Amino acid sequence: MSSPAFPPAYDEKKGELPQPGAQAPVQKRTRCMGRGLVKGLVAVLALLTCLHSLHIVNLHSCWVSHNAASDVSADLCPQASVVVPQKNGELWKSLGKTYDSDAFKARAVEWLGGAVRVPTQSYDKMGPIGEDPRWEVFPPFHDYLLKAFPLVHSTLELTKVNTHGLVYVWKGSDASLKPLLLAAHQDVVPVNPDTVDKWAHPPFSGHFDGERIWGRGSSDDKSGLIGIMSSIESLLESGFQPTRGVVLAFGFDEEGAQSIGKYLLETYGENAFLLLVDEGGGFANQFGGVVAIPAIAEKGYIDVRVEVTSPGGHSSVPPSHTTIGILSQLLVHFESHPYEASLNRGTPMYLYSQCLAAHTPDLPHKLRKALKKADKSDRALKEAQKELFKSKPFHAMVGTTQAIDLIEGGVKTNALPERAWAVVNHRIATDSSVDAAKEHDTALLKSLAQDFNLSYTAFGEQLTGKDAPAYGTLTISDAWDTALEPAPISPVDAPEYALLSGTIKATYNSYRELEGNDNIIVAPGIMSGNTDTRYYWALTPHIYRYNHANSGNGTALDHGVHTINEYINADTFYEMIRFFTTLILNADEFSA
Repeated sequence: MSSPAFPPAYDEKKGELPQPGAQAPVQKRTRCMGRGLVKGLVAVLALLTCLHSLHIVNLHSCWVSHNAASDVSADLCPQASVVVPQKNGELWKSLGKTYDSDAFKARAVEWLGGAVRVPTQSYDKMGPIGEDPRWEVFPPFHDYLLKAFPLVHSTLELTKVNTHGLVYVWKGSDASLKPLLLAAHQDVVPVNPDTVDKWAHPPFSGHFDGERIWGRGSSDDKSGLIGIMSSIESLLESGFQPTRGVVLAFGFDEEGAQSIGKYLLETYGENAFLLLVDEGGGFANQFGGVVAIPAIAEKGYIDVRVEVTSPGGHSSVPPSHTTIGILSQLLVHFESHPYEASLNRGTPMYLYSQCLAAHTPDLPHKLRKALKKADKSDRALKEAQKELFKSKPFHAMVGTTQAIDLIEGGVKTNALPERAWAVVNHRIATDSSVDAAKEHDTALLKSLAQDFNLSYTAFGEQLTGKDAPAYGTLTISDAWDTALEPAPISPVDAPEYALLSGTIKATYNSYRELEGNDNIIVAPGIMSGNTDTRYYWALTPHIYRYNHANSGNGTALDHGVHTINEYINADTFYEMIRFFTTLILNADEFSA
């Protein structure tokens, strides 16, 4: 699981954006208000009354802007109104009361705690299913789901794909409607045995301390999977029968997700689903406001292997540079020449920054002013970029990154290493490509290959003469043949995005008994890593990575994801169940 970007608060004194999730100091807020820096900031936005009975025909035409006499903030980042079920309104309200009850909360805690207590660790480079015994952790988890959610299993059709992948189908009464697709994954990151004693509670205990549910997978991603199942079990207990079908896709590793993607494409065809919601963004406090961030895209990916070979020999008569020495200089050259990042119009992170300028009251005046002009002024765009890039996390989310993660070379201290290699991981900007990353790396090392008299091959292309004398070789390649282009960007001006946005707002409001459209702002973002949706691109153009996790003043990574002491706040999990319930009911009444 990768966290979407949560832009951190700005420190005017230091002139920088510190760690993600921090809120602007109160004294700054007061001073800005006193100077009138937020005068006219975003009045209540509404979708007028076009949500008649939730028949959201041409919903994109219902976006509203601030009136011309006031601030133009709403034009930067239009907001949808709260969307609540109409036909199933009473059911939604009734379930809301149920979800608030102590009895249901205890049940929800046990649902998730029980799932955590079934370890489902997956590892890199596992052997074939049926041969590698490590795959056998999944059947007990399936048994648990069967026992915990009996109505789901007696009502929905279950197909097991590639042995351990789970696809549930809840058929709707109107087969002409595109189904809603909800995804999650069963597997969890392994627990390092050396760290078990560092956990506050055993990693597979599912312990509930009255506030938090602890254990590996409690956040990533069993909370999503169990949240979906809990919602559907509750809807079935209430007698709900969908008009629009709902499909659940629960992978168990990369191979599992790939198999499920192929199965769904063969079964349903291209563009067969209304929208897809998978693990991803949540909401957090940002610049004096609450911002929800459904990821509308994912960065691309490539691991570049850099390998140097040269003649071996006895270390008592060393050359000027060994393969390890040469490789070291190549890697230093990499780190000395990072990719240039640019905040370009129309990219998800640009849209995100526009939403901050439009709707968060404590964004610094200088940055807000630049962002409001950025659509038409290149100078203003550069000014905004300069300020935003003071935040390293924001800068990393915008551009292509590089990180040297693996290195190996040499076998003995008295033997010259004949081979040394390293792997450089790249997360590719949403407005770039795998080819652009390859071209960058190829050009970056060309002069050094000449300096060290190395025959140079880059991604299968020989760049020096085959017969030219050389001291050794330099080869760069796709390390594992797993390069992935940036994901297609899901539209934010579509009715489906407005449906999701309105559902987010309805969930947030109902959990807190609030009214109005501006209690939480919805801003598009991206994922820096890859979710299972990489295998689902052909199924719908409307792919949103969002599970409504409340990150407070931080991110999901602060909750021990992929490390020790993983947990989820129980309140967050209760609200996630409410979110999936609201989404299913809203989608059931949606028409476009």
